[in-house]
Amino acid sequence: MTSHNQDVPLPSLRALRAFEALGRHGSVSRAAASLHLTHGAVSRQIKLLEDQLGVALVEKEGRGLRLTDAGRELADAAGFHLGALARVCAEVARTSVQSPFVLSCPGSFLARWFIPRLARLKQALPQLELHLTAGEEGAATLSGVDGVLRFQRLPEGEPPGEVTRILGQERIGPVLSRELELHRSGGATASPPDPRVLLGQALLHTRSRPSAWGDWSRRQGIAPERLTMGQGFEHLNYLLEATLVGLGVGIAPDYLVEEDVRAGRLVAPWGFVATDACLVLELAAGPRGARHPLANDLADWLAAELAEAPALG
Repeated sequence: MTSHNQDVPLPSLRALRAFEALGRHGSVSRAAASLHLTHGAVSRQIKLLEDQLGVALVEKEGRGLRLTDAGRELADAAGFHLGALARVCAEVARTSVQSPFVLSCPGSFLARWFIPRLARLKQALPQLELHLTAGEEGAATLSGVDGVLRFQRLPEGEPPGEVTRILGQERIGPVLSRELELHRSGGATASPPDPRVLLGQALLHTRSRPSAWGDWSRRQGIAPERLTMGQGFEHLNYLLEATLVGLGVGIAPDYLVEEDVRAGRLVAPWGFVATDACLVLELAAGPRGARHPLANDLADWLAAELAEAPALG
């Protein structure tokens, strides 16, 4: 049976948006600013809406306006349904292969691993339009993006879930510049030197990964409290720049220093050891579980690229 409500003509979407903005902001001026319209344009849309419905929606109150009972009812309904419509439109757009995939990842990973491989990604997935954005180390959320790359520990015994793809295990190790290595070894290098030579030295560290040195030292049989922390940096990328110019010994995942090690800008005398963390791709899902249609293709490419990275020790 067809509802009689379907025969009632609906006001224009423009008028409803203008009135919803008025109800949300409480004034015509602020509503106009939020919609990038003039004061007069919003006023005309609200007058048209009142004429079409045959009821007053606003009334004067002092030097301003207030919503009538009918106006408050319509404003609440318009806000709810326009919000729902916007969410559905965003979800429908996400199902298009042509829509951009917005990916957030730590700035250090973006600069040192991802950007050098963008040409290879374009060759492998020419239909993917990728928009990259740098997020805080370990702090990026899924708000406004299709996926987030991050290093994280997964809860023990808990499967990653459908929206979390594990791309590879994290491996970390100390790195230092070639000049610093030669200086500290008197011109000759040991392979590998005893890791206890780092005791008493001020070690570069990053506030975004405070457990890195402790994770590594425990796997070397060295109690973390025996280490001496030196200069700290807000981001891993800053730490690596300081390491490259010889300010001290840094520590980083092998993914981020593989090019520097291969080129001889950095050395990793003790190699890299696996930690309890993984590099994961967390995918955004809409209310009905919709994800970007190329999300799994991107995850597969990332996993394959990471797996092909040569062992550095």
